[in-house]
Amino acid sequence: MSTDNSAAADPRDLLGYLLKHANLQLTALTDAALEHLGIDSKDFGTLRVLAHGEPASQLQVARKLSVDRTTMVAVLDELERKGIVVRRPDPADRRRNIVELTDQGQRAFDAAQAAYQDAENAFLAPVSPSAADQLRRTLRDLLEH
Repeated sequence: MSTDNSAAADPRDLLGYLLKHANLQLTALTDAALEHLGIDSKDFGTLRVLAHGEPASQLQVARKLSVDRTTMVAVLDELERKGIVVRRPDPADRRRNIVELTDQGQRAFDAAQAAYQDAENAFLAPVSPSAADQLRRTLRDLLEH
């Protein structure tokens, strides 16, 4: 057993620590930026999926975001209560609910997109634009395997 407690003990040398704490920091920034809109970064992800696609079922949105159905229902319940989304039975399969942004939801998404981008830019400010692009590419590559 090593008795050297210098750099080897620094948790910032561990990828898991770095990814976790970078995510926590980014989430805190984005949640703060979105707070005035009555949503958080989790809600923003849902709005983004809905704003950039065909009307989708709750299950399709959950799969796209890699969240379980129970979590998705809770997120949609809250967004529906706020008037941001509407759920209606799928005419082709009445067992499914189709989820769509309301007009208010589209406005909220447009404002949230700008606020989110500002927060992300603040998070990435310490690195060059090319380093930020490389970080995105690297993380995508890791997640695709």
